[in-house]
Amino acid sequence: MKQVTISSPFITLIVLDYGAVIQKLLVKDKNGNWINTVVGKEFPSDYPFDNKAMGASMGRYAGRISNGGFVLDREHYPLYEQKGIHLHGGKKGFHKRDWTIEKVDYGETPYVRLSYISNHLEEGYPGNLKATVTYTLIHNTLHIAYKAKTDRTTVVNLTNHSYFRLDDESQIDDYRLQLSSSRMVETLADKLPTGNVVSVGETPFDFLKEREIGRVRFNTPFVLDPKTKSAAKLSSRKSGISLSVRTDQPAMVVYTPDEFPAICFETQNYPDAPNHRSFPSSVLRPGELYENSSAFIFDLL
Repeated sequence: MKQVTISSPFITLIVLDYGAVIQKLLVKDKNGNWINTVVGKEFPSDYPFDNKAMGASMGRYAGRISNGGFVLDREHYPLYEQKGIHLHGGKKGFHKRDWTIEKVDYGETPYVRLSYISNHLEEGYPGNLKATVTYTLIHNTLHIAYKAKTDRTTVVNLTNHSYFRLDDESQIDDYRLQLSSSRMVETLADKLPTGNVVSVGETPFDFLKEREIGRVRFNTPFVLDPKTKSAAKLSSRKSGISLSVRTDQPAMVVYTPDEFPAICFETQNYPDAPNHRSFPSSVLRPGELYENSSAFIFDLL
């Protein structure tokens, strides 16, 4: 397992080739102390045993797919499922694969680029797909850019699964959160989409105006409002660290685990889009380029 560290004056990033994992993301708090703002394992060798996909790159389809698969160009592709749910690319998704470190640049705008080749019918998905992720540090911002190409028609949805934690408190209730989302994908008890998009109004998930998270817990696919500059804003008064998320994706799954205090911002397509014609298309054809670009901007209050 290989580990790469890149730094700017404001951020230090540690990345693993296993799962293209963000192991550590260090920024300074209001007192000038370095804080690791993502939850992770101390040792790289622990990650193959991690069942929470900490900091990992998810694919070939991040999130849930229903019906035991999907139909594409009139052909049915069965996928691994548990209780009717295919999750995060299957039994061994991209987050459990060894990626290749293609390039590391330690210059003024440091970056590390990793790639993974997913073979035709790996986990049931059609097409030989080459995916890349580039982590770039620009001043106080971490840019994450996913790209993918295929040699036959397939579906793809990639995202990073970092759990953000802006201080060392035992809960995130005091964090302030704002989400630029007036709608969310309606889901059933098993978190599979119904196919409907509903208003966040009069629900616990209305964070259009910044407020404390309180007792709200998330496993929620939000539809991002068009032309929004910032998909999410998060801050901790204890550390003085704020995080702003920007993305070119149509949705963002916000997730808070039960096991530890943290929050995910999974910028991506809608869950189960291959089975809902009304959702944005997740289809990628030969000659096309899949792109997912997101920025995680750190600042002080």
